[in-house]
This record gives sequence, structure tokens and C-alpha cells, in this order.
Amino acid sequence: MEQKDYYKILNLGRDAGQKQIKEAYRKLAFKYHPDRNKERPESAEKMKRINEAYAVLSNPEKRREYDMLRQQFGSSAHNRFRKNYSEQDIFSGSDINQIFEEMAKTFGFRRHDEIFREFYGQGYRTFEFKKPGFAASGFVFSSGSGSEKHNQMQFPLQGPFGKLYQYALKKIAGVELPEKGADINDIIHLDPLKAQQGGPYAYFLRKKSIKLIVKIPPRIREGQQIRLAKMGEAGKDGGKPGDLYLKVYIKKPLLRKIKDFISHLHK
Repeated sequence: MEQKDYYKILNLGRDAGQKQIKEAYRKLAFKYHPDRNKERPESAEKMKRINEAYAVLSNPEKRREYDMLRQQFGSSAHNRFRKNYSEQDIFSGSDINQIFEEMAKTFGFRRHDEIFREFYGQGYRTFEFKKPGFAASGFVFSSGSGSEKHNQMQFPLQGPFGKLYQYALKKIAGVELPEKGADINDIIHLDPLKAQQGGPYAYFLRKKSIKLIVKIPPRIREGQQIRLAKMGEAGKDGGKPGDLYLKVYIKKPLLRKIKDFISHLHK
């Protein structure tokens, strides 16, 4: 199976900043845009990989999780990442549509929604809903056919805006849509050796009364988060479960604690 690396796809180094990421994407998106490569159908697959890489690396949270998987699993990080992220998850919140619209206005290319329908077929749908004092537009990815298609939809936004999207889609599609479960946030305390070496860690999720074995990536730093997909609250109406986020705190050695205590007394 082909192994993909988002950084290599965009010809970027691991330390690339957000501005570099966007500039690299603009350059490649123009080069491989299907309207400039009508005689090279293979460019469409290249463009899809470029879009996915940019959507992940331009999002700090998704990039952070991908980087942790890359550090832990190397060349198989992409496959592991995609087990937890659907197309809807990856493209939600991305500004790819804005960049495509800019190219459409500047160079006369087709618009974003037309290109994505060409790439993903009936699995990609856009919607627009207008009402006095409220307007919503967006997109959904789905798969399958019939009622199965609606059950597999996910939403571009959560929270109040997500509710508005659901309302708009219900008015258009006439169906009750599934809702993703809430995420759970917790903390774990690691000793310095475990944080440096990584490895299995026994964790008890009190909210669900279950014991989990968490794999700690080597050289994890305080403040970083570990995401356990689908270990959050249950979804509604067939929606997928939320995720569990564990924030890392590293225990101070006893000698360090004593020094800090003495230092505090002398202040």
C-alpha cells in the first residue's frame, strides 16, 4: 500500500509555518488544477492528495495530531490518521473553498463546488439556506445510497452554528440528521521517564467507568494532548461518538519539589 506524507506532498519541511503552508498549497493547486490539466486525468488524483494535505497541515489541531502519529509510526502515520478522520472531518473548517474561488475569479477556472463534485461524485453535496436574519451554506460528504447516505453525514461545525447547519439541512433534505457525541477532556500525570520513553499507560476513564491502555508517544511534552478517537460521549440518532482528549502533565522529581518549596519560602 502506498504510504503518504502530508509534508512531502506539499514539498514542505516539518517546521514550515502557516504562511509557507498556504503559499506551497496555492502554487501546487494552480499547477495541478484540473482546468489546466484536461489532457492529464492523473492530475485529479494528485490534486486530491494536495487538498487533503493542506486541509490537515493548515489546521493546528489536526496537524498536531498528525505530527504525533508521524513521530510514533513514521511512514504509516497517514493510514492511522485516516482511520479516525473522514473527508468531512478533514475538510471541515478549511479555507480551500476560498482559495479555489480566488483562482476562479482570477483565472476563469471552475468554482470550488463543481471541482469537488467532479472529485468525489455524489458523495459531495453543497447546501444553502436563507431566512430573514439568518443565512447558512456549507457542504457534506456522505457515502452509500438511500437512507444510509443520510446516516453517514457529518457536520462542518459543532455548537450553535452546527445546530443551524442541522436545521438548514433538515429543511432541505427533510430528514433527522445524526449528531456527533460530545468530546471528553481529562488529564494524565506522567513521570519524567515515561514521558521521555513513551509506551503503554493504564488510565481509568471515570466518566464511563472503563480502564484503557493508552500508548504514550516518546518524548511527549507537558501540555500536549493525546486524542483517543470515539472514546467520548455517545452520538445521537446514529451519529459517531465524540473523542477523548488527555492533556499531559509531567510530575516533578521529589528533589525538584523540595527546591521549589524552599525557594517559595524565601520569597
